[in-house]
Amino acid sequence: MMDKLVITLRRGLAGKPKTQLATLQALGLRRIDQIVVKPNNPEIRGMCAQLKHMLFVETQEMYDARIKAKAAHLALREPIVVKHFSHAVGSAQ
Repeated sequence: MMDKLVITLRRGLAGKPKTQLATLQALGLRRIDQIVVKPNNPEIRGMCAQLKHMLFVETQEMYDARIKAKAAHLALREPIVVKHFSHAVGSAQ
């Protein structure tokens, strides 16, 4: 099985040359922060190299590790229990 590339569009499309827009369309990217998964082959790598200033490219394993680390960071933590000392009932103040 071939490796997969996870490609994320990080920059907007406004004002970009038509050749770059055509390459983005070929990759299936239309919106900022949109993610597509493509096979890791020379054609896809060449498209990503042309648009390296607009894309964030990582392997499927890197993506899975990043998402797992993010989920662990955002996971609920065990509540903090604070035990306060109570005053003695018969003590003089």
